[in-house]
Amino acid sequence: PYCQMAKGLLTKKGVSFKEIDVGGNPSLRAAMTQRAAGRTSVPQIFIGGQHVGGCDDIHALDAGGKLDAMLA
Repeated sequence: PYCQMAKGLLTKKGVSFKEIDVGGNPSLRAAMTQRAAGRTSVPQIFIGGQHVGGCDDIHALDAGGKLDAMLA
């Protein structure tokens, strides 16, 4: 559900995104965990190469009026 909510927000914003499914691939999951500073939950969201966190984090950025500037 968190992945769907995050994708829904990004779709509503009209931005394209690349989804990387780490399920069933331990080495890919390990690489993404390292990239996300040890966070293991999914989704982990990166904008312009910058890690912004998970679903709650991206919704908080949107609620705070900061997400649109990051997506521009």
